[in-house]
Amino acid sequence: MIIIGEKINGSIPSMAKAIAEKDEALIKDLAKKQAGAGASFIDVCASVSEDQEAETLKWLIGLVESVTDIPIAIDSPSVNVIAQVIPLCKKCGLINSVSMEGNKVDTIFPIIANTRWECICLLSDDTGIPKSAADRLRVFGNLMKKAAGYKITPARLHIDPLIEMLCTSEDGIAKVTDTMREVKRQFPEIHITGGASNISFNLPMRKFINRAFIILAMEAGLDSAILDPLNKELLALVYATEALLGKDEMCLEYIGAYREGLFGEIVK
Repeated sequence: MIIIGEKINGSIPSMAKAIAEKDEALIKDLAKKQAGAGASFIDVCASVSEDQEAETLKWLIGLVESVTDIPIAIDSPSVNVIAQVIPLCKKCGLINSVSMEGNKVDTIFPIIANTRWECICLLSDDTGIPKSAADRLRVFGNLMKKAAGYKITPARLHIDPLIEMLCTSEDGIAKVTDTMREVKRQFPEIHITGGASNISFNLPMRKFINRAFIILAMEAGLDSAILDPLNKELLALVYATEALLGKDEMCLEYIGAYREGLFGEIVK
C-alpha cells in the first residue's frame, strides 16, 4: 500500500495551531514519526488563505525535508499555488490534486510531464461530482486522454474515485468499488487512492467504518490512501489485507512490519 501520511494538515485543529504558532519542533516530530511508520509520501497542507498559502507551504516543506527524505505530497485546492511550490521541493513527489474542473489538469500536467512527479486525480469535472459509476468513468476516460496527450504514464497517476459519506449513500460503497474495479481493469498499472475517512462522516465509532472500508476497497483495487500511518491498528489491517489478497509473497512484508514494531502495542 502506498501510504500518504495525513498528519501535517492545517485543517486539523492541532496542526492549525502549530502552523499559527510556528511550532517547528512539533511539525518536524510528526514528519519523522510518519516516515518511521512507513509513509511513502508525507502530505503537506497549509489550509490557510490563498495569499499566504505558497509561503506557508514553502516553510512546511522545508521543515519536513530537514528531517526526512520521504517525498512530499503537495496538498492544495489551488493549482496555481501547487505550480508555485513544485520547484521548491528537493525531489519529485506527489501532487494532491487535480481534476477535470476548469484548467486544473492543463495547469499541472505540462509542469510535471517530463518529470517523475506523480499526481492524484479526482474524478470530477465542471458538472460537479458525478452521481453514478458510469459518469465517473466518463470523467476518467477524458482524464486519461489528457494524460496521454502530455505523455504521463498511468503508473504516475493516483485516481481518486471520490469517496463520499456512507450515511447518505443509497448503495453502500458499490458506486466507488465499481469505479475502482473498472479503472484497474482498463489500466492495471494505475494507482487508486482516496481519503478513506470520508466514508464515515456523521457516523458514530467512525474507526470501525473506516477500517472495514479500507479492507473492502483494497479488494476492489485501492493501493494508495491518505491515512494516519501512526494508527497502528489500521496499519496492521493494511498489511494483513495485502497478505490475504496475495500481494505479499510468503507474507514477508507482514512479518517484516511486525518485527520492526510497526504494529506497536496492539500485538500484546
